[in-house]
Amino acid sequence: MQTLLKRTVLGLVVFMLLGAGQAFASPATRSTDPSPYFSERASTLLTEIQSEAAAMKLHTETLETFAWKPQMSWQSHASYLDRVKGHINNVGERIAELQGISDLVEPWQQKAIDQVTSHAAQVASRTQAAIVYLRGNQDRLFVPEYRDHLKAVAARSNDIKETLDKYFDYDTAHDEFQRLQSELELERD
Repeated sequence: MQTLLKRTVLGLVVFMLLGAGQAFASPATRSTDPSPYFSERASTLLTEIQSEAAAMKLHTETLETFAWKPQMSWQSHASYLDRVKGHINNVGERIAELQGISDLVEPWQQKAIDQVTSHAAQVASRTQAAIVYLRGNQDRLFVPEYRDHLKAVAARSNDIKETLDKYFDYDTAHDEFQRLQSELELERD
């Protein structure tokens, strides 16, 4: 399991670096003619990431409260960190597929992929750091270093979900705008 998380972290870092090149490239380097098939697939994958992020958020919020509860055992911490690791690994698998099709999707999806990749890499990195810390410090769960890891994992997990919520709200509003424009037969100048 540990190896899978390391590969996911490494993969996300590589995707971040590759994605950063795309983000800083001129707009002409990205596809201007999105494929309906790949846009639909991207929406499906982003929805799956949104669901994973929602479940992960619950686990990270619980884990974050553990940092203030001395009665919680290190095993409880480990159990919740393992759950978060499972979610971020699932997110990483979907991001890998999204990275492969990102040039063939809608511009809003490209931006969502870039932002989610960045947040997921941070979650993976901080989760890994928390796991490593916990292994060596099972009796020191209330120090700022460990608490900072847990807070960062919770915050970035929340960022994944909120980012996708906003992009999906945008897509819904855009579709509604186009529908109304068509119904009213309004032409754009």
